[in-house]
Amino acid sequence: MKTVPERIAALRAAMKEAGVDGFLIPSSDPHMSEYLPDSYQARSWFSGFNGSVGTLAVTADAAALWVDGRYFIQAERQLAGSGIELMRIAQKGTPEIPAWLADTLPENGVMGVDGMVTATSTVEKLNKAFEKKHISIRDIDFVTPLWEGRPAAPATPAWLLDVKYAGKTAAEKLAQLREKLQEKGANAMLVSRLDSVAWLLNLRADDIACTPVAMAYCLVLPDSATLFINRSRLPQEAQDALAKEGVQTAAYEDVANAIAAIDQMVTALYEPDGLNYTLYNAWKANPNVTLLAGEEPVQQLKGVKNEVEIENIKNAHVKDGVAMVRFQMALEDKMARGEAVTECDVTEMLATLRREQPLCLGESFDTIPAYGANAAMMHYHAVPETCATLEPHGFLLVDSGGQYLDGTTDITRTYSLGELTDEEKTYYTWVLKCHIDIAKVIFLEGCTGGNLDIIARSPLWQHGIDYRCGTGHGVGFVGGVHEGPQNLRTNNHAVFQPGMTITDEPGVYEEGKIGIRIENELVCKEWDTTEYGRFLCFEPITYCPIDTRPVKVELLDDAELTWLNNFHQTVYRTLENSLNDREREWLKAACAPLTR
Repeated sequence: MKTVPERIAALRAAMKEAGVDGFLIPSSDPHMSEYLPDSYQARSWFSGFNGSVGTLAVTADAAALWVDGRYFIQAERQLAGSGIELMRIAQKGTPEIPAWLADTLPENGVMGVDGMVTATSTVEKLNKAFEKKHISIRDIDFVTPLWEGRPAAPATPAWLLDVKYAGKTAAEKLAQLREKLQEKGANAMLVSRLDSVAWLLNLRADDIACTPVAMAYCLVLPDSATLFINRSRLPQEAQDALAKEGVQTAAYEDVANAIAAIDQMVTALYEPDGLNYTLYNAWKANPNVTLLAGEEPVQQLKGVKNEVEIENIKNAHVKDGVAMVRFQMALEDKMARGEAVTECDVTEMLATLRREQPLCLGESFDTIPAYGANAAMMHYHAVPETCATLEPHGFLLVDSGGQYLDGTTDITRTYSLGELTDEEKTYYTWVLKCHIDIAKVIFLEGCTGGNLDIIARSPLWQHGIDYRCGTGHGVGFVGGVHEGPQNLRTNNHAVFQPGMTITDEPGVYEEGKIGIRIENELVCKEWDTTEYGRFLCFEPITYCPIDTRPVKVELLDDAELTWLNNFHQTVYRTLENSLNDREREWLKAACAPLTR
């Protein structure tokens, strides 16, 4: 089964033999992770589309893949000749997955899902859509027997993050969680999201590329907590340390049995989007358990950074800024000498420079270097066989980040490589205006990401342009580069609180033409309290110059120009003592104030 059509044909044959009319393959693992271990990249293996997010649905006569705006271009190319129809999410005429399946499946049909990798909320939506046609759902795994050469489950060494970085112990965080559960009328929970388990227990590993988490669950009951993990990977001293914090350990695969064995009356909170369908059924089958659906409280708790975490994150950004400065200098030197530099070279240059920084653990995601029109693909991935060679004109977009023991970073810069068109400069300046407008906003407490996202888009909307993605996302602490519940997206309802971090990354993406993005990380903080309430603002904690060479100063208003110059003063003051004389001189020029 070397080709995608052969794999889809084998899946259909297995479905027919089992009496199943449709099968869903989400981008997921048992923990509803965004980024996946190689052993759970089933959607990629069956479809040929290797973007980070997408859902494949296969029936006897049809197959379709749903992707969001970041991947329209990439998916169209990778699905060519596969027989799989591309479904562009949120575009006019594109049906939602449950509706498409309800229309496609026969009356009284059977829909298959692998419950271990399918969210409970997904099954709930399918059941609702299937009511009229009496379509049933079966928990069945077709992937395991069909996926030839499937990678083994990850088993990297697990370790505990020192409290001098984390700011709170596992016992303190468990107390916070139990308090939140009590507020919601519950006293038990299975913490199943990997970033939540990592934060709650200060547990880290390398099970997912660029994301220091361990495949694990934590069952929290009124008077006990149990970590389910492959214990051979967790040193005995770490197990002993957790025991002192009130956490016992058990085998990873025993979690369903442990839920079934609960012999006290408990009210268990679960998040339909975060708990897989198989484990939901394990909870549901226990007569001692009352289930309560609600938001996952650990996501909310870890979204607000404590003071120790914030100081550590700032330290990490200083080191990241040093690496970024040295990268831009090296890139400019190579271009000035006429050396051939490819997008792949950019990836290697940045990885090397970050690794030289103290406490660096590696990248926080695969670096995205995109030259010219390649940058129009928001999650373009350069590979040696096809990566572009940089030329002394146009833009190079570089989206990258680092993992450090004291924080996680995410930054995008778009660099001028030489001569630019007037249109390129205009687009760049519009993006910069969007970036500045959200960075300098002052807002009343109670505002959500949906409220603030509009502010960022306004400079582009005035010209009939938009970008098909959010403006920003939360960033984890020595964790996932994408973190909720907060983000800057029109449909986000999370209320911003002091201590939340968020990226600020608007952009312009014109297919086949250009891609521009400018990204800093911000931390939410208190601005002032007046008779009208408490007002909040953002502080940039990314310390790296923004390329001012493409800026059309006449398009910036006075407040935007002042913000940009003040930002660059902060960057210079923050980095100058970490650089040598030549680097300081370069940075001083890069941070020079713009004037009209």
